[in-house]
Amino acid sequence: MKQNIETETAAGRPVAPPPSLSTLPEWAHFEQAARAARIDPSRLCVINAAGINLDTSGQHASEALQEAAADLLAARNFNAAREQLLSGGVVNPTENRAAWHTALRAPATVPEVAAERQRLIEFIHTADSERRWRNIVHIGIGGSDWGVRLAVAAFGYAGTWRRVHFVANIDGHAIQGGLSGFDPHDTLVVMASKSFTTAETLENGRRALEWLQAAGVADPYKQMIAITARPEAAREWGIPDAHIFKIWDWVGGRFSLWSAVSLTTALAVSADVIAGMQAGAAAMDKHFAEAPIAENAPVQMALSGIVNRSVLGYGSLNIAPYDFRLANLVPYIQQLEMESLGKSVDIAGDRVSVPTGPAVWGMPGTDAQHTFFQWLHQGSDGAPVDFIVCAQADHGWPHHHRILMAHCLAQRQALLRGKSYDEALQECLADGMPLERAQWLARHRLHGGGRPSNLIILQRLSPYTLGALLALYEHKVFVQGLVWGINPFDQWGVEYGKVLAKGLTRMLESCDPVDPGYDASTAYWVERLRGPCTGT
Repeated sequence: MKQNIETETAAGRPVAPPPSLSTLPEWAHFEQAARAARIDPSRLCVINAAGINLDTSGQHASEALQEAAADLLAARNFNAAREQLLSGGVVNPTENRAAWHTALRAPATVPEVAAERQRLIEFIHTADSERRWRNIVHIGIGGSDWGVRLAVAAFGYAGTWRRVHFVANIDGHAIQGGLSGFDPHDTLVVMASKSFTTAETLENGRRALEWLQAAGVADPYKQMIAITARPEAAREWGIPDAHIFKIWDWVGGRFSLWSAVSLTTALAVSADVIAGMQAGAAAMDKHFAEAPIAENAPVQMALSGIVNRSVLGYGSLNIAPYDFRLANLVPYIQQLEMESLGKSVDIAGDRVSVPTGPAVWGMPGTDAQHTFFQWLHQGSDGAPVDFIVCAQADHGWPHHHRILMAHCLAQRQALLRGKSYDEALQECLADGMPLERAQWLARHRLHGGGRPSNLIILQRLSPYTLGALLALYEHKVFVQGLVWGINPFDQWGVEYGKVLAKGLTRMLESCDPVDPGYDASTAYWVERLRGPCTGT
């Protein structure tokens, strides 16, 4: 493992761009095998990875497809690319960076990460032992928000002695609600921003600072924390060094859960939760590094996803966690996948020749069944589904849990095997319907089946299993980006809108003539929305 990531990645250079996917004979063979493969209800395929059971029986599969997949991965230099990722090499060529989030959860990590981890633990220990800060306002957006929300909701759903409000949106109602009901003298404000230039985070942070000052807090900066890759910017903002925790340029925002960004999680639900999540993720890293391709859970999920998106043409992926505590898993994976894989240009700068990155969406079951499962079962498009459920519950009502698991298995079974016309007809006749009506209604009760899905079983929801689950999806995304030839670690599509917003903010706050370069609609609404100009 590398010992000085900042020096070595800065000096490193990305390898030559890989060839376009469409030029590879291995891709043609993979596509041909995928089109010939079928979902076989008699097939059972379960992979155990870091304590998680991944059942891919509901995916298109064949020996020919498995062989073609191995050849395709070899053509993409999978082994070398995986080593580059896990050892801190440059895997983000457009920004000449590593994406070494695995170092943040490694048991024996590099000295600088270990030192910052120890600082965090000591800060939490002191705060807990002195019973400081009953209230926490966590200010961050995107990767600085979703992972913390997820972990706090998963392990603090029944309440903790500290109350946490999350503030992400620039909408003033968000910070107003975030501060509401809290005693300023007993509140810690945590600002998480890798660049410490994020407009939403800094503006909301200013309102929080003003709130502390207005309440007469003697030294409000001692009740503020900054988590950033630019400590000097936080220092200039006024936050003392003891309250600044570092992340690194080689940690992408959507992978920053493993860093000091999780300070709020530790304060809300204990440092043991953070340690457990890191241990589970590290175990999945080890599985990803060592398991053969056919038994490698992230690789097999990635390959199935490529078949579903690039060959079969499914435009989206549904995430269905059958656990109330995992409601925030959906937007977490949504950001991870769509920000990473929402690319149409490969590393060489050429258009990607196949569909990439599906839209990711969902909500917890069983609520989802009463919202959109009709579309999943009988809609003209449908979508692959990742069902996620825990074998054991942590509440005291086992009958509830058996019903929950039954619903999860039933929905997956219906997608997989469907219901034939003859089966639907016999149901209608058994209900005593006249033949003509039964024949008509049976067509409405028909389920096509053969719709792909994964079933992911956690023994129970623990910090370890949640950490392993998140790492499973991280590595899946990496493999898909590698096969498609895209960079899953940048997000230029996000940056462009930020630049435009800065100019529009200035225009909305000024009396200057509207920029003639704006389109007609934007120019119209700038004039209307900025209201009467006072000249001040």
